[in-house]
Amino acid sequence: MNIKIVTDSGSDITKEEAEKLGIELISMEVSINKKTYLDGDTISADEFYNQLEECTELPKTSQINPFRFEELFDRLTKNGDKVIAILLSSKISGTYSNAKSVESNYNNNVYVVDSYNAALGQKIIVMLALQLVKEGKSFEEIIATIEKEKQRVSIIVLLNTLKYLKMGGRISPFVAFAGETLNLKPLVGMVDGEVKLIGKGRGFIKSKKIINELIAQRGGIDTSLPYGVSYSGTDSSKAIDYIKENASLINIDKDVELSQFGCTIGTHIGPNGIGIAFFNKQK
Repeated sequence: MNIKIVTDSGSDITKEEAEKLGIELISMEVSINKKTYLDGDTISADEFYNQLEECTELPKTSQINPFRFEELFDRLTKNGDKVIAILLSSKISGTYSNAKSVESNYNNNVYVVDSYNAALGQKIIVMLALQLVKEGKSFEEIIATIEKEKQRVSIIVLLNTLKYLKMGGRISPFVAFAGETLNLKPLVGMVDGEVKLIGKGRGFIKSKKIINELIAQRGGIDTSLPYGVSYSGTDSSKAIDYIKENASLINIDKDVELSQFGCTIGTHIGPNGIGIAFFNKQK
């Protein structure tokens, strides 16, 4: 009996990464410029961002329906293997609920986790699950650990533009105009499973310092567990600069996971943002 890890494309794990890691990736649909694609499958993140800059309407992602989960779970459990599916927060997608609705069909061989997170925050929970599998932990031990540890995951994202928050109706045109005039850069994070404004600063360079203040407020980074830095758009240079500038904070001697925000969160962030996700140090 093996333990299989499943996640959706809201985790920003690419198809190539999934194959390398030995996990199962199920793609969400994204509609952009009146065409529908499979996130990370029939449209890459770079292709998505190139189209995003030309959009007049915000792209939309569609939840993964129960039938697709049944097909996947049937295939993965047919030889007696067990499945742990770590999915996009139930507060921002019906994907978790759809997977949960078929969970009971598999005689306790499938367990669906609400990550209460997205993007890199969801990804590091998946990476922890893989680490536990490699350590030989049991199905029940992995589930218990994930359910406990997911509560101390933080993701902090610094946006370079207010354009897409305005397009999505998350801020008013007046607030967006005032923010752009004052060169305000918002910081967002996952709060109780939802994307919320958690800070703002004037100018991108100064606002990077606020990321570190927010990390400190959360007790710092537990570098014994997975963590990483992410970027939106097609240029990773700002994220790489952040890693170099904060070598002591994020333990530059360790390989730092560098990811690209995909369609699910990238839609609201827009290009040239950076983010960091980590497990808070236990107090």
